[in-house]
This record gives sequence, C-alpha cells and structure tokens, in this order.
Amino acid sequence: MTESTRRGFGIDVGGSGVKGGLVDLDSGALIGDRIKIETPRPSTPEAIAGTVAEIVARAGWDGAVGLTLPAVVTGGVARTAANIDKSWIGTDAAALFGQALGGRPVTVLNDADAAGIAEDTYGAGKDVDGVVILLTFGTGIGSAILHRGVLLPNTEFGHMEVDGKEAEHRAASSVKENKGLSYKHWSAEVSRVLTRFEDLLWPDLFIAGGGISRKSEKWIPLLTNRTPVVPAALLNTAGIVGAALAAQTSIAS
Repeated sequence: MTESTRRGFGIDVGGSGVKGGLVDLDSGALIGDRIKIETPRPSTPEAIAGTVAEIVARAGWDGAVGLTLPAVVTGGVARTAANIDKSWIGTDAAALFGQALGGRPVTVLNDADAAGIAEDTYGAGKDVDGVVILLTFGTGIGSAILHRGVLLPNTEFGHMEVDGKEAEHRAASSVKENKGLSYKHWSAEVSRVLTRFEDLLWPDLFIAGGGISRKSEKWIPLLTNRTPVVPAALLNTAGIVGAALAAQTSIAS
C-alpha cells in the first residue's frame, strides 16, 4: 500500500451484525481487519446509530462514511425495513447517521445495491460490458442491476411474481432449507425465476450472492436459464466495499 492509495470506510448493517472496515478503493480489498458488533435488540434507528458510531471510533476513521441498510433507501430516507426494526420506515437515515458521526458526510444505500456496486467494480462483474444483475439468495432475494457502472437503485426483483408466486417464495435459499429441497429441485426453481428475469431485462450476466453462493459448484451447473450465472467474488465484504465506494463517488446517486 502506498501513500497514494485511495481509502474509504464502509459499514454494512445487517439483521445479525453491523460490520465495518477500511477499504482500498483501488483494489476493493479491506485494509486491516473487519470490525463486527452484534446488531442491537431491538434494532431501532437510535441503537444502530450508536453501534455505527462505535465502529467508526474503534477504527479511528475521520472521513466520509458509506452505510448499507436492509431497506429501500431514497434521498437518504429508509422506506422499508427487512430484518431490522420497523421504526426505520420513514427515518431520515442519512441525517441520523450524520449526526451520530459528528456531522461528517454519509451516504446510505440499500445493502444489495452496495453488493452490486462492489461486484460490478471489483468482483465478478468487473469485466462485463453490459447489464449485470446481482441476486442475493438468503431469507429473501435481494437484487441490484447495473449497466456499465451505473446503478438503478432499489430494485425489488425478489417480489416479482413468477407463475403466481413471488420470486423469493420460490427461489430464496430459505425455501430450500425450510422445505428440505435437494439442490436439483431448488435449482429448478431458481432457473424458473432467472428465466422470468432475463425475459424482461435481458442481462449479460447474473451474479449469485448470499451464503449459498459459497456452495455454487453444487447448484449453478444445474441451472437451465440461458444467461451465464457466476458466484459472487467478494462474499461477505461486498456490502462494506460497496458502501465505501458509494461514499466517495456518485455511483449510488
């Protein structure tokens, strides 16, 4: 690392943990160790703002901060709340975090959007000159769509109806777990969902994220949709990296 290394700081707010780290914005790699604190219960705006301030203080960071929320975020305001307290809905998250961090600049964006930015810039989508869709397979399905580095924020493709049922009710990894599906049967549902997405959006690449992407060799080869699907490259650092990048650029605006 040289004196000219561009640095940023990102924080990824999740249902179980709040994670932050210093990021090398030239490579997308974390600088030093990630800091993680268990998400407070209840996960109210004030409680999470205090946790965020603690992470930044531990890191000794004094610059702009990017933050993700498991929520639709428009104009810095949380419009939904997934796996965090419902009191987030309608909260001016940018103002709240800015105040908690002493008035410094903050950027707040959806967690899947942050992961998509990171993968498109540094990870599995960095060499794709076209439309990239990242899908995070977990309790639900998060989504991000980018075209040549430009993000279309706050897509909710997991809620798209596919043959009479929401996409995430067919193909989230939680469906596989809860129903005890084999990879063969679950991948058939994933293919069904991806085919619907590609018929409407014509992407050049799908990137599969979420914890189940770590076992991509067990299910990605079983998919039958026409668009290439690859596992996410940055795994559990993507949210932090994407948030840090968003705070230093206009990519999420």
